[in-house]
Amino acid sequence: MSLTRRDFARRSAITGAGVALIGSVGTLATAPGALASTDTETTGDADDDADHADRHGGAVGYGPLLPDPKGVLALPAGFRYRVITYSGKTKLESGEFTPSNHDGTATFDGPRGTTLLVNNHELKGPRANWKYPVPLTEGLVYDPAASGGCTVVEVRPGGAVAEWVGIAGTSTNCAGGSTPWGTWLTCEENSDRAGVNGMTKDHGYVFEVDPGDRRANRNPKPLKFFGRYDHEAVVIDPRRGHAYLTEDAAGPNGLFYRWTPPKGFHYGPRGFRALADDAGVLQAPKCYDSGGRPVDDLSRATKIGTVYGVDWVDVPDRDAKTVDVRKQFGPGEVTRARKLEGMWWGDGGAYIVSSYARAESPVQHDGQVWFYDPKHRTLTLKVLLGVNPDPSEDGAFDGPDNITVSPYGGLVIAEDGEGVSHLFGATDSGRTYPIARNDLNIGTEEEPEFSEFTGVTFSPDGKTLYANIQEPGIMLAVTGPWRRQKRG
Repeated sequence: MSLTRRDFARRSAITGAGVALIGSVGTLATAPGALASTDTETTGDADDDADHADRHGGAVGYGPLLPDPKGVLALPAGFRYRVITYSGKTKLESGEFTPSNHDGTATFDGPRGTTLLVNNHELKGPRANWKYPVPLTEGLVYDPAASGGCTVVEVRPGGAVAEWVGIAGTSTNCAGGSTPWGTWLTCEENSDRAGVNGMTKDHGYVFEVDPGDRRANRNPKPLKFFGRYDHEAVVIDPRRGHAYLTEDAAGPNGLFYRWTPPKGFHYGPRGFRALADDAGVLQAPKCYDSGGRPVDDLSRATKIGTVYGVDWVDVPDRDAKTVDVRKQFGPGEVTRARKLEGMWWGDGGAYIVSSYARAESPVQHDGQVWFYDPKHRTLTLKVLLGVNPDPSEDGAFDGPDNITVSPYGGLVIAEDGEGVSHLFGATDSGRTYPIARNDLNIGTEEEPEFSEFTGVTFSPDGKTLYANIQEPGIMLAVTGPWRRQKRG
């Protein structure tokens, strides 16, 4: 059923949904020190927040980050890390080195107490461009000219690690997402056509990888019904069956999408392979504010708790035969956003990241996290990072990217901004706190450079936080005194 502007305006008048609902929607907000936008509502200054937290059972988080003597990962006291894979150092079962440029990751219960992780490798263009591309394992190759793909990592109870190829010959495998039936959807953030950059097949698709059944991954098939564009992430609504997907693109800004499966379709392993390329319906969002006015870009929201109604518009040509999908819509027809990145399903809906907005967007910011509620068809702004005035200084956060819902409350977010790079948490009541800092300088002493964090995800039992340093490509396992975060 279509949600019209009049419907949403009437619903807003009845329920009070609108741009000023602070606190009544379970908002997540940034630390006040990280907010630079003068019209962004915060909970007060940092000292007031600290005093408030102390009166209610202590501050959020785990304390200050301690520098790592090994120069890899700074963590709070009591936490420790272990290197699981390291590009150019650790090896696959085949004897080849672990591929580089780690990106999106998810964990799954494996056999005999093992944990399985599927790890994307964001490698773009010809294989000759990379020292450690994803190996072309027989039977698992889509396009032999492409350098990307994903690997499966098995962590055994005694600590031993094994790694093998899940899919190869894909391009720029970015955030991706897991399915309720225990598989991984790896997304190409690149839509080169055959003949471009040396590619022999069209790219810009989603592929399914089963970490527990190697035979299921043979003869990779692009899931063309999800559309061909610069994919970032995907989540599946386990109740309604919809898939939600993000697009990282500009000129014009990208979109997030909803795919509705065909009637009678039953989810499960290998179910997607049986679908036709045009199965189901792919749609883009059109949002309305509480007054029923259309919203052209999500950067317009400058207050935590902003709520937009969402309608869905059919994509004319999902395979972008002549025109890119996002360019098939004219002004006012859809709602766009810059740097649509990671997503994670939790709390009955999808958390969606817009990493930053600059001159290509109506309003500048250094990161948003939205929550899409499929039951009410609303988007609520949960996290807003104002423009960081000095990214080289440790403290403020900017550029959220990959994201996960924490078993200890709130979110854990991987930072892909300028300067210092962090993993940070956001509670469900508006507090942020550091979890880790990347201390691995891949630049020079005079001009330090720190790669982004990616692939943040907890083990199935919630005891281990896995995350990647994208360059050179390191998977890390973090353990310590995790505890449920107070609201503050």
